[in-house]
Amino acid sequence: MSTNTKKPTIPTVSRLSPDGTIVELLYNGEERTTALAVSRSDGSVSVEPFLDLASDERLVPYSPTNNLISTGCVLLPSAIGAFAGKQALVDEVRAFIHRYVDLSPLFEEIAAHYVLLTWVYDAFNELGYLRFRGDYGTGKTRALLAVGSLCYKPFFASGASTVSPIFHVLEVFRGTLVLDEADLRFSDATADLTKILNNGNVAGLPLLRTMSNRHRELNPQAFRVYGPKLVAMRQSFSDAALESRFLTEETSGRSLRSDIPIQLPDSLKVEAELLRNKLLAWRFHARSTVGPDASRLVDGIEPRFNQSALALLSLVDDEDLRRRIGAELVLEEARVLQERASSNEATMLGALYEAISTSPDGRISVSDIANAFNRKADGGRGARVTNKWVGGFLRNRLRVATVKSHGVYVVPATERPKIDALAKRFGVTAAASDPV
Repeated sequence: MSTNTKKPTIPTVSRLSPDGTIVELLYNGEERTTALAVSRSDGSVSVEPFLDLASDERLVPYSPTNNLISTGCVLLPSAIGAFAGKQALVDEVRAFIHRYVDLSPLFEEIAAHYVLLTWVYDAFNELGYLRFRGDYGTGKTRALLAVGSLCYKPFFASGASTVSPIFHVLEVFRGTLVLDEADLRFSDATADLTKILNNGNVAGLPLLRTMSNRHRELNPQAFRVYGPKLVAMRQSFSDAALESRFLTEETSGRSLRSDIPIQLPDSLKVEAELLRNKLLAWRFHARSTVGPDASRLVDGIEPRFNQSALALLSLVDDEDLRRRIGAELVLEEARVLQERASSNEATMLGALYEAISTSPDGRISVSDIANAFNRKADGGRGARVTNKWVGGFLRNRLRVATVKSHGVYVVPATERPKIDALAKRFGVTAAASDPV
């Protein structure tokens, strides 16, 4: 290794080179030092003070005095641990979670595998998120601290945090966002945190932020926010698309196990650090061999649910566990379908089918749809909607076209395939013209 100190230096947290070399930042809290852990394509690993590249650049570790690192806001491994096998590692991670957090047995398994997923998430293009949802005092924050401390470069933040540093930390560290009180003080429509969650599950969808250069010229910057995320919140997001990205553990409605410590002991930090070291060794071992496995898609659920869950399922080797996770996804889709079936969209689709069935000449007039909608919804609304409102709802909410024919607005027959597809999505049957 060259000792030429005149090479341009690049402070480095992580680097994945085309030749298979993986570089990760280490931090020793006792000695207050940083170094680079290096895994090469030939399988050799080492700890280096710097790494010279063929491009005549030198990678150097971030300073140990960096505030994010020295305060524990971002957690790192301290060494390259011993790797004994994937299942043994999963068992260790699950045992750690079980000691400090009260989760349902299935979600305990999910959380353990999600921890492993965070360490190789960059081998996948889509990810789901892990969420703990419940009232205060039900263990949400405890779960975030315990599970989050094992994840890949976890960055701990709160919904009350200033959002700007979150963008910068995600861009530089590319780790796991651990977000507490995600629904605090933010609205779904405008919150920057919600934008991070909406864009952060698919690789290649950066967020643009308004920035200025030193000459005060407008210079928008793209921040890469893709990566695994652990979230704790009291309620749900109103955005159904965002909701579908979470695997959720409900923390309310269950008594705390008697063997769970009331306060987290200092030993948790030591145990978590040793496990992070082992997980780093697993990343070095497995990063080049893992990836999405289409054979593990769950039959009978929407593509969106499969998209969010496939990365996790690709790492689950136990066929019975994959089956149980799939069953949970089926139940979650059924719950979403039930919510959709009680929506205005479902009622409108039922009205569309009723108007179709009663039309003698096949014309579906907006007036007939409005009459059918009012019959179905009057009991809950207490007021009748107008033809104009129905036409706007069809066009803007359902994206079903209306055209003027012989002086009245109608839904053309060409829209029937779209109506059938929407009906399936909202759980409405043409035969009954009512939600399932």
